[in-house]
Amino acid sequence: MASTASTTTSSVTHKSALTHCQACGSESLESFYSLPSVPVHSCLMVKSREDALAFPSGELNVAVCHDCGFIQNRKYDPTLQNYSPEYEETQGFSGTFRKFQTELCQDQVARYGLGDKLVLEIGCGKGEFLTELCEISGGRGIGIDPGYRPERNTSEAASRIEFRNEFYAPEHASLRADYIACRHTLEHIGDVKGFMEIVAKSVEGRDDAILCFELPGTERILEERAFWDIYYEHCSYFTLGSLARLFRRHGFQLLDLYKGYDDQYLLIEARTGDPSLGRCFPAEDDLAETLRSVEDFKSAIQTKFDSLRADLAEAAARGPVLLWGSGSKAVSYLTTLGIGDEVTAVVDINPHKHGKFLAGTGHEIVAPDALKEVQPAHVLIMNAIYVDEITRDIHAMGLAPTIAAL
Repeated sequence: MASTASTTTSSVTHKSALTHCQACGSESLESFYSLPSVPVHSCLMVKSREDALAFPSGELNVAVCHDCGFIQNRKYDPTLQNYSPEYEETQGFSGTFRKFQTELCQDQVARYGLGDKLVLEIGCGKGEFLTELCEISGGRGIGIDPGYRPERNTSEAASRIEFRNEFYAPEHASLRADYIACRHTLEHIGDVKGFMEIVAKSVEGRDDAILCFELPGTERILEERAFWDIYYEHCSYFTLGSLARLFRRHGFQLLDLYKGYDDQYLLIEARTGDPSLGRCFPAEDDLAETLRSVEDFKSAIQTKFDSLRADLAEAAARGPVLLWGSGSKAVSYLTTLGIGDEVTAVVDINPHKHGKFLAGTGHEIVAPDALKEVQPAHVLIMNAIYVDEITRDIHAMGLAPTIAAL
């Protein structure tokens, strides 16, 4: 396992760069973005500023595969990762996110008739999606995640769900679920090919099992030069096309392929069967566009750095600046740009994060009520989808700072 959040000495791995694509095996890789030292975790809770400043680090060497379009960190070292109950990834305290999750659960239950089915969620986190799915369907579930916290789950549906505090592994291929969900987990997997082989084995010989995967989309990252969405925990990056190609290579028919959550997320639904007999989608033909976007990102990223540093300096000159959102985006934004005192504190609505510190920079995570004391001149929101929700909260406090989003 990786060093824990109490580690007090930092380190940079010097792992040899991978020479082949972790999705298709090709050696046609092109590196286009690198950082010598980034925190190996962004959502692992750190209890002191000293530990946050000394947090273990690793390297980014991001490369695209010219054969399948998959993007990966060639320097990723899974032994540095420490996914545990101290990992705080949940977005469930946001009404905006809960609405999206509820609508997705309702859609999946209606579309695939999950009422009498066994549902498996790989990487279930705190169990929020799986629990709500079973609440709506009345069905049973199995959730696998080393970070699950049973004391937080008070739903009646929890009695119908078996939660396992462990990593998804080859032995789980024997779990013959009718519906397999995997949300915001695949991007954390280095050996994508090996992971998908386990999934494929678990539904081998069946044509009625449904898969639904959800993960961040890379198209937007490349187009917007959104480097804050590139960080160590995310070692694998997909577009709709490269995700579809991955599923087809592992013997799945595509049922649906689309984007959600303001086009930030990719969703794919599939089942076993001859891939040529499933649906085909125009978005699958994106390899040439992906390679063009990679070149554009590479040529323009320094300009993006300079522009955002200038924007922040201008904002800080007018008074205190607060960041809203303490997740991976904030850690990547602050560490990549080398930001320190220009930002007074980082705000988050998740009470389990309050009083903790951001890995790499040591910024304290505070509750929204802290705005009344700080009286910020500017609030920078880490995800634009929350602008309306956060703006309402700020105005309800009687405050009127300038508000912007990445």
